[in-house]
Amino acid sequence: MSSYSVGQVARTAGVTVRTLHHYDEIGLLSPGGRTPAGYRRYEDEDLDRLQQVLFYRELGFPLDQIADILDDRSVSPNEHLRRQRRLIGDRIRHLQELAAAVERAMEAQKMGIQLTPEEKFEVFGKDYQEGWEDEAEQRWGGTDAWKESQRRTGGYSKADWVRIKAEADALNTRLAEALAAGTAPDSEEGAALAEEHRQHITGNFYECTYAIHRGLGEMYLADPRFTATYEKIAPGLARWLRDAIVANADRREA
Repeated sequence: MSSYSVGQVARTAGVTVRTLHHYDEIGLLSPGGRTPAGYRRYEDEDLDRLQQVLFYRELGFPLDQIADILDDRSVSPNEHLRRQRRLIGDRIRHLQELAAAVERAMEAQKMGIQLTPEEKFEVFGKDYQEGWEDEAEQRWGGTDAWKESQRRTGGYSKADWVRIKAEADALNTRLAEALAAGTAPDSEEGAALAEEHRQHITGNFYECTYAIHRGLGEMYLADPRFTATYEKIAPGLARWLRDAIVANADRREA
């Protein structure tokens, strides 16, 4: 039978000699042999127990609980292995959740949106999709407007996003009321609402020029998702808003 000195075991297991002495003192791992001079000598079964100790220690078990687990004679070695496999699976799932949380935080930082996924759904509604953020970066990530939006929104709190959402909702309500009242999109009232829409973007995200605003108006009709958003508020609103944006830009740039 092989035997090992405390120094050999420490080097092999990656622990300190002091740790092994402590384990011996508390009865967690006492070496099976001694030299004539009284020095500790570890045998193969001691190394097996040390491996078990270090495994449970890595998972955060306190030393007294590890001792209880390993000294339970009703548990077979195979049962110990099955338990360890289950604990490893739990640890892997936990680490995967942590990794996902870090990735979400990185995405939020990249997008300049300082909200958790739960807060995003709370603020922006159940129809919100995180994938929209990646798509937005792909479409506009190289523009000055995108960079300015990132810089400005990077410091926004949840309260800021709640305010911005409330302002947008109130404006959408007035847009729908104007449409229902038969207001012409190229009228004074229509132009004023379109200008308020542009100023809301400029005030909160980036300098929305009339050229950019025209492009947004066209996108509200060209992209079915944007169209659906406005159609859900009021049928025909996407086209009405596009027409109001174009009319307002024509007035201001004339």
